[in-house]
Amino acid sequence: MSAGVLVVHLLAFVLVGLLPLIFFVRGQFTWRWWLTGAPFFVCAVALAAVLADLVVPAQAAGRWRPALDVVSVVFAVSSIALVGFTLGTHRIPIALWHQEQDAPRHIVTWGAYARIRHPFYAAFLLAFLGAFIVAPHPWTLLTLAYALVVLNLTAAREERRLLASEFGREYEGYMRRTGRFVPRWRAAA
Repeated sequence: MSAGVLVVHLLAFVLVGLLPLIFFVRGQFTWRWWLTGAPFFVCAVALAAVLADLVVPAQAAGRWRPALDVVSVVFAVSSIALVGFTLGTHRIPIALWHQEQDAPRHIVTWGAYARIRHPFYAAFLLAFLGAFIVAPHPWTLLTLAYALVVLNLTAAREERRLLASEFGREYEGYMRRTGRFVPRWRAAA
């Protein structure tokens, strides 16, 4: 793998790390927020350690390494693009994760949200998957697995909250039409 490939992946994580500063409504960095954010920091540090030759990822890919590097870059660039598309979808900033006082003002169902209920989280998962492909190591595998679990739990919690809100009926229909992290191209029956 080349240094340039690793830098693209690090850029994806830097962009995600900047979101609380450039987009989200200021909130409190609660213990839940830190638990959700932990894999982002750990994965970025692991990638930086690989870039600095402090950590050696598995080299089992052999002749497939160049193709895997390309695939990993596709995931990283897709992550960056989906974050950008999602940012462009919002008309107002949204709250940081786990802000109890934040009540929904409306349901966003256009743009990045037209087929995916949680495009930010989908973008984050693309970054983790790309990081694991480019640097297969126990740390990148653990961060991918942890992020998948914690983002799924966070998304489910947000969905329960929206279903219980004044927008519950609308959100229920929206859930039938869209996937949580993967686009749904046909509405569920």
